[in-house]
Amino acid sequence: MILTVTMNPSVDISYPLEKFNLDTVNRISKVSKTPGGKGLNVTRVLKQLNDKVIATGLIGGGLGMDIQKKLTEKEIEHKFFEISGETRNCIAILHEGMQSEILESGPSVTSSESENFLKHFEELVKKVKLISISGSFPSGMEDDYYAKMIEICTKYEKPVVLDCSGKALLEVLKHEYKPKVIKPNTEELSQLIGKDVSKNPDELKKVLKDKLFEKIEWIIVSLGADGAFAKHNDKFYKVNVPKIEVVNPVGSGDSTVAGITSAIHENASDEDLLRKANVLGMLNAMEKLTGFVNLENYDKLFNEVEILEI
Repeated sequence: MILTVTMNPSVDISYPLEKFNLDTVNRISKVSKTPGGKGLNVTRVLKQLNDKVIATGLIGGGLGMDIQKKLTEKEIEHKFFEISGETRNCIAILHEGMQSEILESGPSVTSSESENFLKHFEELVKKVKLISISGSFPSGMEDDYYAKMIEICTKYEKPVVLDCSGKALLEVLKHEYKPKVIKPNTEELSQLIGKDVSKNPDELKKVLKDKLFEKIEWIIVSLGADGAFAKHNDKFYKVNVPKIEVVNPVGSGDSTVAGITSAIHENASDEDLLRKANVLGMLNAMEKLTGFVNLENYDKLFNEVEILEI
């Protein structure tokens, strides 16, 4: 069983428009409202892969109830921790080949809610094999909160796939207890080490040897259309991917995380892990719906991904 964590979920609302007119009325004929947040995107893809998965995180109010109802309808198991604040909306306006987003910050979490979620989380960790943590957390939580969660996972010898950035990631890297996997992009690496990082493999190899990343078993750096660069213990890999027609890149990173998590769950080889992760990211980018992959093309793309040990 895999546990996915979404600390700041949302109801994702999509408004498709032929043209977005400012300072006037825009009428929408088709509206999509789905459970959102990076961790729930991961959850949906894992469900499509037929992996056993349970979702948790913080949830509240009527919107939180709606998310849980929709997950139940999709037969996705969930055990969220209810808080007093209201879960947020995130709005995407799709227009003229562009996407404009309006993202609410989400609820403010009390100190007692933060403490009690850790107890709730610990009980779930005991029952699963692997934990995937994605995204940011809402206001009111300390920067080292993910570090505390990873300490709990380490206590029960449960590996963690972590996809976050900024201060939350930095606190984890400074902490004694480490996740099994992190998945930064070059921009996030630049923020962590305080200087620009390019996509050059030699430079990336040098950067990932920095003491900041010690004891992280897997570091998988997203390079967009250029594939990925990865470090597994003392081995380095460059991943080259075929060209695809990108329809909607939003959520591709989450699908990649789902692939990493699924591959670790099934004890896949390095090469198969990297192929699976990148193929699922590509499949997400080829679809209109975020957090959805068409597995019909999986085998074809899997065989076209090139893994080079360097």
